[in-house]
Amino acid sequence: MKPFVFLDRDGTLIVEKNYLHDPGGVEVIEGAAEAIRRLHDGGFGVALITNQSAIGRGYFGLERLQMIHQRLEDLLAADGATLDAIYVCPHTPDDGCACRKPGIDMITTAAGDHEVDLKRSFIIGDKECDIDCGINAGLTTILVRTGYGSRLETEIGERADYVADNLLEAADWILNKP
Repeated sequence: MKPFVFLDRDGTLIVEKNYLHDPGGVEVIEGAAEAIRRLHDGGFGVALITNQSAIGRGYFGLERLQMIHQRLEDLLAADGATLDAIYVCPHTPDDGCACRKPGIDMITTAAGDHEVDLKRSFIIGDKECDIDCGINAGLTTILVRTGYGSRLETEIGERADYVADNLLEAADWILNKP
């Protein structure tokens, strides 16, 4: 069993862009690749879990989403970082699925795929659904101030186990946690 760090995508790992549809628009947040490298070096798996309602809304298809994620993986690889897996909920909030955060199906699927030790795992995100997903799955939760996090900190920051300026600070906190 291995601990994992589950990352939100938009606003946490990459710059928030409303319904990002162009692979050329992917911008990794400064320090994010280094954070992933440090987490891997510290013995953690790292998986992306992302709500992508643009698919369910018909803004673009799964093929375009795969191109976006390939661009993300290429940018990370150029900085020596890799993700162990990417899990996507393509549904809209109205679909009532169990995979959309704050639901935990993406986490439970990852746990089965990678023999994840959920009790020693973390989630990092910039929105309430990320923190609630972590709480629902029994993970340690970290709110980052990137993306929407700085605007939501007064509302949801106290529900998170830790609040970090960015993914790199969150990774350092995880790695130095007793």
